[in-house]
Amino acid sequence: MLALSRKKNEALIINNNIEITILEVKGDQVKIGITAPKEIPVYRKEVYMQIQEANKAAVDADGMEALKKLLGQ
Repeated sequence: MLALSRKKNEALIINNNIEITILEVKGDQVKIGITAPKEIPVYRKEVYMQIQEANKAAVDADGMEALKKLLGQ
């Protein structure tokens, strides 16, 4: 993990096309702005984890049956 210090209105650039800007710092909260191409999804980690769990559950439930049918079992 790369740890950097940034002040308000300072930014980071990732992969030449994603910019993360520190918008505000209040106590223990930091507000950030993210500028990224439309095709790059940006999620809060807890939302991303819920999506991953839902996708895994869908594959576990429906995917195995579909795979069995595909293989003729």
